Amino acid sequence: MSFFNKLKEGLTKTRESIAQQVNNVFSAFVKVDEELFENLEEALIMADIGVETSEYIIETLRENVKRKHITDGNAVKAELRDIISEILSEQDSSVNISTQPSVILVIGVNGVGKTTSIGKIASYYKSMGKKVLLAAADTFRAAAIDQLDIWAQRSGCDIIKHQENSDPAAVVFDACAAAKARGTDILICDTAGRLHNKKNLMAELAKINRVIGRELPDSARETLLVLDATTGQNAVSQAKLFSEAADITGIVLTKLDGTAKGGIVISIAKEQSLPVKFIGVGEGVDDLQQFNPDDFAKALFDD
Repeated sequence: MSFFNKLKEGLTKTRESIAQQVNNVFSAFVKVDEELFENLEEALIMADIGVETSEYIIETLRENVKRKHITDGNAVKAELRDIISEILSEQDSSVNISTQPSVILVIGVNGVGKTTSIGKIASYYKSMGKKVLLAAADTFRAAAIDQLDIWAQRSGCDIIKHQENSDPAAVVFDACAAAKARGTDILICDTAGRLHNKKNLMAELAKINRVIGRELPDSARETLLVLDATTGQNAVSQAKLFSEAADITGIVLTKLDGTAKGGIVISIAKEQSLPVKFIGVGEGVDDLQQFNPDDFAKALFDD
């Protein structure tokens, strides 16, 4: 099955949530008027697109409909899809792996599927013929080190790990040295997922970033935040909080297949100006892939 079909299938609940709300509005209104726009805005908010983003979408839709003299419901719906596609395309969803080695730092609270996502990203690049090294720098949870170790074995990647509770920056230091020595293409670092103490998190990430900057000064860098789509607007506030603590370059959105709240992809792009770079639409190792904005918008509205 192609990833687009998996995506379409995975977005079934979200599509039903958004399309159903939107279709209900269109079937209730014969003419394109202010009441239609108000009901559409409510429908988008109900579909987890968030208040601010929904207001923006409807305001843009209103202007476009007026400017293009649109009177047909189907044309309004097509316009709506284009606006959403445009919001998603404004952010650069490509992953910067232009150097050897490139470094991908992964952060996120426990329970969102962070370590699993790292394993799947490693497998994704491994399948493209890249040499991938994992660094187990989430040293505060013994389970995180063990879990990453299992993923390393499963995907055939090397791993650098220390004892539980050791200094995360020391793990990253060793991983940088190993990446240089082994001719690694991509170094992926797991980091601790603490948000309740933002100061600690900031200090730890700053230290890790200093080590990478010193050891691999010319490396391409990504800092990806893993979010669980099933938490809806809560994931959007997590994105906001983490953005204040770290210089995030993109989002990995997991568990899109089990939720009707996939609309948050749109509000994250619009409100946080953060591109979604990977999405997960299933349990399988190849169910996490790079995000394609056009495919997402298409799968969202595809009848």
